[in-house]
Amino acid sequence: MGDIRLPRHMFLWCLSAIYMFAFASLYVQIPGLYGNEGVLPARWQLRVSGKSVVEQLKDSPTLLWFGPRLGLDTQQCMELLSLTGALLSLMTLALPALRDCRVFLVLWILYLSLYQLECVKHLDLRDNLLLETGFLAILIAPMKMPWSSKVRLHDSVTFWLARWLLFRLMFASGVVKLTSRCPTWWGLTALTYHYETQCIPTPLAWFAHQLPVWFQKLSVVGTFVIEIAVPFMFFSPIRRHRLAAFYMQVLLQVLIILSGNYNFFNILTITLCLSLLDDQHVNFWLRRPTPKTESTSLQTLISGLAVMLEMGTYALLGYWTVKYFDLQVDWENKSVSTKTAFTYFEFNGFLKTVTVPSIWIGVLSLTWEIISSMFKCACERGVLWRLWSTIQWAVMTAATVSMFAISLVSKLHVCAVLLTDRYQLVNSYGLFRRMTGVGGRPEVVIEGSMDRNTWTEIEFMYKPGNMSAAPPVVAPHQPRLDWQMWFAALGPHTQSPWFSSLLHRLLQGKRDVIRLIQTDESQYPFSKQPPAYLRAHRYKYWFSEPKKDGSYPQRWWRRVYVEEFYPMVHLGDSYLEQMLVQHGLKVRNKSAVKSESVIRDTC
Repeated sequence: MGDIRLPRHMFLWCLSAIYMFAFASLYVQIPGLYGNEGVLPARWQLRVSGKSVVEQLKDSPTLLWFGPRLGLDTQQCMELLSLTGALLSLMTLALPALRDCRVFLVLWILYLSLYQLECVKHLDLRDNLLLETGFLAILIAPMKMPWSSKVRLHDSVTFWLARWLLFRLMFASGVVKLTSRCPTWWGLTALTYHYETQCIPTPLAWFAHQLPVWFQKLSVVGTFVIEIAVPFMFFSPIRRHRLAAFYMQVLLQVLIILSGNYNFFNILTITLCLSLLDDQHVNFWLRRPTPKTESTSLQTLISGLAVMLEMGTYALLGYWTVKYFDLQVDWENKSVSTKTAFTYFEFNGFLKTVTVPSIWIGVLSLTWEIISSMFKCACERGVLWRLWSTIQWAVMTAATVSMFAISLVSKLHVCAVLLTDRYQLVNSYGLFRRMTGVGGRPEVVIEGSMDRNTWTEIEFMYKPGNMSAAPPVVAPHQPRLDWQMWFAALGPHTQSPWFSSLLHRLLQGKRDVIRLIQTDESQYPFSKQPPAYLRAHRYKYWFSEPKKDGSYPQRWWRRVYVEEFYPMVHLGDSYLEQMLVQHGLKVRNKSAVKSESVIRDTC
């Protein structure tokens, strides 16, 4: 690759912005979610024992252990860490001098400390990807203070790790869709369900859902090509291959952003895509002139061969797509018919065939970057500068090779498993493994009443409820309660123990929890007085259809009642109390308060 100074600056700037969104999004939700009177008080997760701080950090590496010793309870400590992270990332975003490896180390430690709580870490892969990318940023970012070197000859080596992470993320996301044997992915009909069944759709998702079925199936084929085949172009020695791969990946992520609210995840994926660029292409964006050099006859020959190889790759990619998805153009109906023309066992055979070569492709690509950087160090002027550059190159190369090796053996070696699980250095990825809501989007609707006769639905800000309310645009904010309501609807309430705690807090009228549902409390039907009774029903939702005359319907959704999700309860209700005690949501509350106060008094 050419120089990557500008893409690296863009990568660090974007990651600073993502950290800011992540910390700020969590900060505003801490009181209602993890506060002392929240749905899942975080203090329950930090069991006080006679262990020393070092032993506690070994068990769970989080700065929250220091909270009681500073006179802070767990909620206050979480808010302090989140606010510190948001302000520091904002400063890093605004001041280039702060985009330093040590600053990114602090940001990573802050986010890891919050992630270590069980009530936070079970949510999704988005936090995992941010932590893994954040750790790589520590290696990628320069050490700017108290001095800075404009040229770091090992940058291409460490920046390669972002490309390898992008490959693992995209390739795994494409593969699991087929290895899961989900009939919608194999039948290429997944997108006919996806737009209305995803966690929090956007208004554009309604319009995307109305597209013809043949176009939806063709889009699934495009998704497979971009996620399974194109990632191998990340490591191509041909520059235009990497640029083409960049634009295809960004196109996919932008389309996902337009149709669904996945917080900062897709922005983070685009940030990883910056590792495919070089200074020359960024200068092209900025309309900056680049110096032209006279090419020799040998360079002209190599350039011609590269163009032929490039065109051959695209032709082969197109041929395989047509062959294995049986693409046929129906000119009469102006459509394209598609179907999977391979079996599950054939696909498994393909995976066995490409697994080892893909690792060797990574090895060769990394080796090339290492050797190129080594020669650059050897060509440095001055003995001291050459020695200093070589030392930096050796240290960063060792770190890069170690991270690459860990990503390969993280699921095989016990020590690697403990290391990766505890510090989230390497994770397994695989998005949209199976398509849920094929028979309709399951949705839980909570109802409240004062007299058990008149029931009023409690509407959430973001998740579907009111059939006339338009889907929101909320990314990069992550409304964690609305997300968990989507997961809760997929099974019985016993699989979501926190739901009993949510109803309990609403019956108590806890304002912090109510603000998770409606920040404008006037929109909450029981803002003046908590409901005396609560219950929850499960419905199935579908996007509404356009009218026959082509006009838009008055409602965005239609729904059908399915069953009772949670029986009617009230404060002191025996069933509610049983659920709270069974899941440790009441007894542990008292013990945690007592233990935390004892530590504060001791310190």
